[in-house]
Amino acid sequence: MTLEAVLLVGGQGTRLRPLTIATPKPMLAVAGVPLLTHQLARLAAAGVTHAVLGTSYQAHVFADHFGDGSALGLELEYVTEADPLGTGGGIRNVADRLRAGPDDPVLVLNGDVLSGHSLRTQLAEHRRVGATVTLHLVEVTDARAFGCVPLDADGRVTAFLEKMDAPVTNLINAGCYVFTRRLIDDIPCGRPVSVERETFPALVAAGARVQGYVESAYWLDLGTPAAFVTGSADLVTGKVPSPALPGPAGDYLVLPGAAVAADSALTGGSSVGRGCRVEEGAWIDRSVLLDGAAIGGGSLVRSSIVGRRSTVGDGCVLTDAVLGDDVIVGAGNELLAGIRLFPGAVLDEGAVRFSSDLA
Repeated sequence: MTLEAVLLVGGQGTRLRPLTIATPKPMLAVAGVPLLTHQLARLAAAGVTHAVLGTSYQAHVFADHFGDGSALGLELEYVTEADPLGTGGGIRNVADRLRAGPDDPVLVLNGDVLSGHSLRTQLAEHRRVGATVTLHLVEVTDARAFGCVPLDADGRVTAFLEKMDAPVTNLINAGCYVFTRRLIDDIPCGRPVSVERETFPALVAAGARVQGYVESAYWLDLGTPAAFVTGSADLVTGKVPSPALPGPAGDYLVLPGAAVAADSALTGGSSVGRGCRVEEGAWIDRSVLLDGAAIGGGSLVRSSIVGRRSTVGDGCVLTDAVLGDDVIVGAGNELLAGIRLFPGAVLDEGAVRFSSDLA
């Protein structure tokens, strides 16, 4: 039996702007390769051989990069949404590319999640209980920012609850599912559908087996710059393992073609992309330098993302900053407290300080 997967990668990633203006969120480099590469490598390691990507925003970028998927040991296909269809509609939109029989399992993953849980074990649980759909659930310290998913004693989902001040459980939906193929075919075609608000609650109400698979392995939604930096650092340091990491786990990752001065410092799981340049005395701490970025001598870059081909002059300080592509920051500037510079922005020299106390 061919094991298949669907990846939902159509979102615009607005919370990560300006990084996503030209690049879809799943294609942003996380620990040296696109986030989607880590997901696809995990799928291949779990035995998936055929995967369909549900694309929309900047759809061509995916096929241009991955082609037929053979480099990852997969067969990839691409289906583009003309109009937003939601999670359920996006899954239904790719159904005619699936080869699974009506009772076969199909893995479905959100394209912006970094997870270390066992796909094989989730599949085994789905088969063991004969579920219609099995959801990966994770326990969080405070579920008030999420919808929560209570279970009965047998692990069956009893409800899908919206955000509330006093959650009845700390279990939340982690964005990875095992669908029985016939359920995908039963999703209404050609209109927006939310699996969380429509498909799954209807199944629970009808008495279908909606199973929760709880595994408290590493899990992170990479939807914000802070989470993006954290996820990249955790991959680089090996906190979350990935077969796609382009080098050994450690305190930093330097990709081929980058030039790093001997007396500079790379710490905290920093990632330095291809063609980057880090000058003498610079310190890159827990940050992501995308391909072609350049950091001047004596500069400090901490918990920040520097876009492709962007240049940071000598003696700058960046903390929790996000620079889009092709940004120029003159010497002596300080960019603090979550400042974002959009592609092509130019800051002249001169110790300009951007921080929360001046916002």
